[in-house]
Amino acid sequence: GAAGQIGYALVPMIARGVMLGADQPVILHLLDIPPAAESLNGVKLELVDAAFPLLKGVVATTDVVEACTGVNIAVMVGGF
Repeated sequence: GAAGQIGYALVPMIARGVMLGADQPVILHLLDIPPAAESLNGVKLELVDAAFPLLKGVVATTDVVEACTGVNIAVMVGGF
């Protein structure tokens, strides 16, 4: 999930343009399980506070439909 260690490490790199390029604005849709909702919101707040120039929005949710709506590229990361 997005609030896990791997997701937490990936999302700033995506927001900086490492994945899609230094000129590609992004809106990140972050998904995690309900027990991680508070941590997920923390990740969202950290991204917003960092003020990445390419980051045009963050959707943080535990709802799969909401997380996938309007998404062009999905990176599905999970671990146990």
